[in-house]
Amino acid sequence: MGKLTLRVIRAAAGLALLVSVTVLLTSCGKETGKDNGTAGSAGNFILSLTDLPDYERDIDHKALLEGLTNRQDEALRVGDYIYNNNCFNCHGDADQEGSIPTAFKFWNEAFKVGKDPYSIYQTLTRGYGSMPPQTHLTPLEKYDIIYYIRERFLKEDNPDQYTEIDDAYLATLPEGNSTGPLPGDFHPWADMDYGNFLINTYELAGQDAPVRPRSGGTPAPLPDEDFSYANFAYKGIAIRLDEGTGGVAAGKAWLAFDHDLMRVAGAWTGEGFIDWEGILFNGKHNISPRTIGDLHVETKTLPGWAQPGSGSFDDPRFTARDGRKFGPLPRDWAQYKGLYQFGDKVVLSYSVGTTEVLESYGLKYIGDEPVFVRELELSGINAPLLMMVAKAGTAVAVVGGGTGIKASQEMITLEVQPAATRRITVLMGKPGLEGLEELAKSWGQQESLQTDTKGASGRYPQKLKTKAIVGEQEGAFQVDILNPPFDSPWKNQFRLSGIDFFTDTNKGVICSTDGDVWLVEGFTKTPADLTWQRIASGLFQPLGVKVIKGQIFVTCRDQIVRLHDFNGDMETDFYESFNSDHQVTDHFHEFAMGLQTDDEGNLYYAKSARHAREALVPQHGTLLKVSSDGKRTETIATGFRAANGVCLNPDGTFIVTDQEGHWNPMNRINWVKKGGFYGNMFGFNPPPDSSNTGMVQPLVWVERDIDRSPAELLWVDSEKWGPLNGKLLNLSYGYGKIFVVPHEKIEGQYQGGVFELPIKRFATGIMRGRFNPGDGQLYACGLSAWGSSQPQLGGLYRIRVTEKPMYIPIDIKADKSGIVLSFTDKLDPSSVQELSNYTVKTWDLLRSRKYGSAHHNEKELQVSKVELMKDGRTIKLTLPEIQPTWVMEIDFNLLDKTGKEVKGLIQNTIHTLGEA
Repeated sequence: MGKLTLRVIRAAAGLALLVSVTVLLTSCGKETGKDNGTAGSAGNFILSLTDLPDYERDIDHKALLEGLTNRQDEALRVGDYIYNNNCFNCHGDADQEGSIPTAFKFWNEAFKVGKDPYSIYQTLTRGYGSMPPQTHLTPLEKYDIIYYIRERFLKEDNPDQYTEIDDAYLATLPEGNSTGPLPGDFHPWADMDYGNFLINTYELAGQDAPVRPRSGGTPAPLPDEDFSYANFAYKGIAIRLDEGTGGVAAGKAWLAFDHDLMRVAGAWTGEGFIDWEGILFNGKHNISPRTIGDLHVETKTLPGWAQPGSGSFDDPRFTARDGRKFGPLPRDWAQYKGLYQFGDKVVLSYSVGTTEVLESYGLKYIGDEPVFVRELELSGINAPLLMMVAKAGTAVAVVGGGTGIKASQEMITLEVQPAATRRITVLMGKPGLEGLEELAKSWGQQESLQTDTKGASGRYPQKLKTKAIVGEQEGAFQVDILNPPFDSPWKNQFRLSGIDFFTDTNKGVICSTDGDVWLVEGFTKTPADLTWQRIASGLFQPLGVKVIKGQIFVTCRDQIVRLHDFNGDMETDFYESFNSDHQVTDHFHEFAMGLQTDDEGNLYYAKSARHAREALVPQHGTLLKVSSDGKRTETIATGFRAANGVCLNPDGTFIVTDQEGHWNPMNRINWVKKGGFYGNMFGFNPPPDSSNTGMVQPLVWVERDIDRSPAELLWVDSEKWGPLNGKLLNLSYGYGKIFVVPHEKIEGQYQGGVFELPIKRFATGIMRGRFNPGDGQLYACGLSAWGSSQPQLGGLYRIRVTEKPMYIPIDIKADKSGIVLSFTDKLDPSSVQELSNYTVKTWDLLRSRKYGSAHHNEKELQVSKVELMKDGRTIKLTLPEIQPTWVMEIDFNLLDKTGKEVKGLIQNTIHTLGEA
């Protein structure tokens, strides 16, 4: 099931903390044999029994199953809803393949953990392999979805997997006295207070809008939908206009400004903000949120201002294959500067030609009918300007001299005459609204918007306190859990997606993909009492943050934002659009990932491509460079599918990870050079050669069982990390792990492997990490929102190195006689020389337009000899059959110098064999 939410973070007191501690500190998923009646081995369960809430240990499974007899229709209805809103994304059905073709197919495959209802319940509850635990479902809901799957898929299409529920079966179930908590509505994305604006891609739609097309199935690439009818604000700033608490999601009236085109895309009222359809909200793939309610005002998808000098509204932007235009207007035409926050008031700043524009919005009423108000302050108008106001027929009135309204068959425009400064108020209402002219005549003089750009008292003055749970684990690493304040007054989800530190290393900044930026203090104190201050909100899916000379930069899907505080309270008063060259479409998959800077101040981030579809814009699937002044964006490399972050190497090259999928037979860790193409033929303008020789090979291919979704890499920069200092680490979004990446360079090509550090899985996927120069330790944050197996929505951790030995392979070399491995610590010579202590396997992959790849040409290589070098920590495996290979696995079971077991598995790739 692709979507993962945590009802239990707030619904079950203390469970968020329980999951954090137990997933990390217990031997999760390490049970052996049968487990409380569950069929098959429990070795791959993600959660252990102790990770579950107490009520799960007292469930009356017999009563729940017997109860289905009297509520079959309801169970089918509820199960159908859960499947199609939670599971269909990844699993699909017999007619339409899911977005992850390797996901389990109920209609023709065999269950791995037992096919009876109780065994399926265990898989849903605890997760198995790459299947996340469905912690947001109650026991009753889990049996509803099980009933639906059995009746919908198993009974007729896959009868061998259908288990009869009779008295004999019911008698085998564990006894209990509870049916668990009652189901209830849980929509954390709609309950959160985002602030009074939220940037996202929105479709502005009236109540009579057509049903949206959603193509799917196979084979890839999927066809483009026909969105020629749609009014998308791809960089939509949705602003709440009515008064009240709860932010934009709790409003009754809104307006959306499109900062690609500098236009008011539409204004609407209703009992709900949007339909919340989308991967960032309810988890659905292949769809963007749509407005609901009554759309009173709308504009055409054209520039909001005519081209200065020509008066033309013809759109000059990049035209995609499907006929749509994407990206911002040329800078000499119009440029978005940013957003001022003044209390609950939002003031937008942009330019049209040489004219500077400030714009804000309000709401009035004529009787029960809303009037939407645009307040504009223009400075330096050197020539007449023409602004698109609304579609033809809209009720419009204007307050302010030097203006004139024009109406055509398609639109209403406003002409503005030259002047040093003009203040203009535009009143808009639905067609047929009467009384607007009378309202305009009584309006009075508009106040200057300049006074609202100086900063105001903070909207989030509360400083929230949390206490670190200091790790006392045995071994080389200890992990402190720095839980965010899950019980915040704004109901934040805390899906943390970026971290960096200030010069005062006790202070750091953390962003979340839900749009927040937090100032956190207390990092270098152990145990730490952390203070969390919300300093920004409403941003579009932040997935990277960087502090540069004391200033905070955030990578968002629509722009790189620089945050400014004018009055010293640390809360953001101006969200400066440092760079908005981003080409944003409606597709859910085009994440903007990571943020790094070089010594010259240039910024780097990665832009993902569309899932199962060909690219529409040149930025799909790219590594991008933004100049230090923010005025230019350059493509460094292409051919990525889902590039999760950027690592900037000391030599000026980069490392970018990529995820298994179409044209990616397995996860990739790519050592990137300028101009390189990295394999995704669904990227924009791919090379004509789709063979493997037409792409740059990765440093290593990573098997999905090792890591289903690699995140960002970083170099260890801390003497406290001993033998790992200067080594390369990879963070795992998919499984909540950390790997070391030993590697070598032969004939210009990097190759190497991954080895999991001996740290228990984190409770959330790990996205970003930074070493704190103050204490020399690694701080890692993460989230679980799409494609992660970890149960907690978000988390923050400090990873410390103890003085105990690590026994980690940190260097690997492949030559014509075998493999050389160097460990951090000395090994027992007798165990090293025992050939049976090693298993070496290899296999190939098949790269194609299909999703992923099976193993091909699997082999086990004979280890004919093992040598331990004089340093006592380097071993040479002689492999007479060694050849270049897509994937090699080296499984070892050794002893340390004290006789304790040293076990592990390295997965690596060999492109070229060096000289022996």
